[in-house]
Amino acid sequence: MRIDRIDLWHVGVPLPAPFRPAWIPGFVQSENRFDLIRLTTSSGVEGWSAAPRMGNERAGMGALLGPYFLGERADDLANVRQRIREMGYLGWNAGWIEPACWDIVGKARRQPVWKLLGGTGGRVRLYASSGEVRSGSERAAEIEARLAEGFDAVKLRVHDDTLEEDVAQIRDARSYAGDTPVLGVDANQGWRVAVSADAPLWDYDRALAFCRVAEELNFAWVEEPLAKDDYDGLTRLRRETEVPITGGELNSHGIPEFRTMLEKECLDWYQPDAVFTGGIAATWEIVRMVEDSGAHYSPHTWTNGIGFAINLQILAASRRRNETRLEYPLDPPGWVPEARDGLLAEPWLQEKGELQIPDKPGLGFEIDPTALRRFGKHFFTATQARVAVRTIRDRGLAEARELGAVRRKRLKTRSRDLDSSNGDPFLDRL
Repeated sequence: MRIDRIDLWHVGVPLPAPFRPAWIPGFVQSENRFDLIRLTTSSGVEGWSAAPRMGNERAGMGALLGPYFLGERADDLANVRQRIREMGYLGWNAGWIEPACWDIVGKARRQPVWKLLGGTGGRVRLYASSGEVRSGSERAAEIEARLAEGFDAVKLRVHDDTLEEDVAQIRDARSYAGDTPVLGVDANQGWRVAVSADAPLWDYDRALAFCRVAEELNFAWVEEPLAKDDYDGLTRLRRETEVPITGGELNSHGIPEFRTMLEKECLDWYQPDAVFTGGIAATWEIVRMVEDSGAHYSPHTWTNGIGFAINLQILAASRRRNETRLEYPLDPPGWVPEARDGLLAEPWLQEKGELQIPDKPGLGFEIDPTALRRFGKHFFTATQARVAVRTIRDRGLAEARELGAVRRKRLKTRSRDLDSSNGDPFLDRL
């Protein structure tokens, strides 16, 4: 279980058509970009994870990963979380790395992650999650296509300059769809991005007016109608409208932040994404807190096929899985499974609005090596030998030897304590 090697790639999977994400007005996306990590143990077990990227902003991250993770046990979850916390002190949000350890443990034990968490497998219902702002005949065609594919629930995007334009979109959508299909709507106000063009900024009055129309039109939820940290505004909004309010995808301060949101009763449905929320263990604790409170859980999954897999595993283990649907990012012709899941040997393909929970060990996917060579740019490798050489170069031989001895002693003591304790050093530390 000891982590013996770390590899990083910048990945860019070309999209078959330009994609205009509603959450970044004015930006045209031509690639599905993410950073990919592979942790390899001394016995050769590989664990994978990934996180979205804009450019090469994580290029310098590798210099920290070697000293922080090499030699550590992948099944020592408390220790892995501590290493990630320490990287956070230096400005690196590294929670997305933690699922790679779950991948390793699942593969070593020949069990899917959902089973490690106590899940039962089976199938999950989906909702089709669109990504672009549309209106008129394009919106009608979109809804019609998703229903024809077997979905009974569709999430739309609104992100126009005025309330009147946004309201017109959801009125038209309900008119096109009729009364039966489940419709949700995402305002993308939780984390406003105006880096390309200006972006609409809702105040409380606009959010309330929009939610009251959504309630009138029998929308199943309104997602992120206010800023993600406007706790009091979200609480007030929930009390003044009947339409369910959802959010939480980029509330990246983890368990303490979600505890505050639950205490304030900010949301009806909580949507943590383990890629952003600190990893699987932290998200699993949040899920249990949400379900214990009587609120609902349905994860955000709009990253890439690996991020989708991570959140699928968590939902598959949740106690109230049958009460919800899993977000299925789909917005052709640009955002399609082949590009969303471009590194996977098998894309996540829905069937009649449902998805079979994978039985494969770990996170449930395999990386296609040909696709990785084609779309990935390998930019970092860490091994014990490489870290040792760098430490000698930076600090000199004597200091490097001293640091190495101190670290080896800690690792040996930690491993001995884990092996001698009762219970499971991995699952007992959730």
